[in-house]
Amino acid sequence: MTVKKVWKITSNLLSIILFLLLIFMIFVVVSSKASGGEPNFLGYRLKTVLSGSMEPTFKTGSIITVKPLADTTKLKENDIISYLQQDQSVVTHRIIKVIKQDDQVMYQTKGDNNEDADTNLVLSQNVIGEYTGFTIPFIGYFMDFAKSNKGMATLLITPGVLLLIYSAYSIITGLRELDKTQKEAQRTA
Repeated sequence: MTVKKVWKITSNLLSIILFLLLIFMIFVVVSSKASGGEPNFLGYRLKTVLSGSMEPTFKTGSIITVKPLADTTKLKENDIISYLQQDQSVVTHRIIKVIKQDDQVMYQTKGDNNEDADTNLVLSQNVIGEYTGFTIPFIGYFMDFAKSNKGMATLLITPGVLLLIYSAYSIITGLRELDKTQKEAQRTA
């Protein structure tokens, strides 16, 4: 393979990567803003793990997928759920006990890395969804940054600017090649 072919393949690959990065950043920012915080993808909520309470199941800074449930009263022991606390924060812990009182279903939860069970029972109506088993390590730090105003601006502008710079470079290189080819054609004519 010649240097030109390698450069052309590398150049095309870089263009595709920058374009896909720009599209992904737009998705993350728009989805985060539209959902009021956590992005949604194909009906699943993407949650950022902010503490180590569930290690080693998932690490701090990971992204996990949580599937919203139609019936939150059918969960069982060992299911991992995300639920809303009284202070409106979301926690993801494992169910260690299901408690049924009259027509009310409650769950005793515990973080895998915590020694003690959580002090408050979780009402079934406070369950947001169930962990699907899908985790992407470290992306949570990135998603947290993307939700901030600085992050949103940076992640939308940077790939676009890089794509524009790269496009300008490609156009200038193409024009130089064309000029060089025309000059060679004039010399041989």
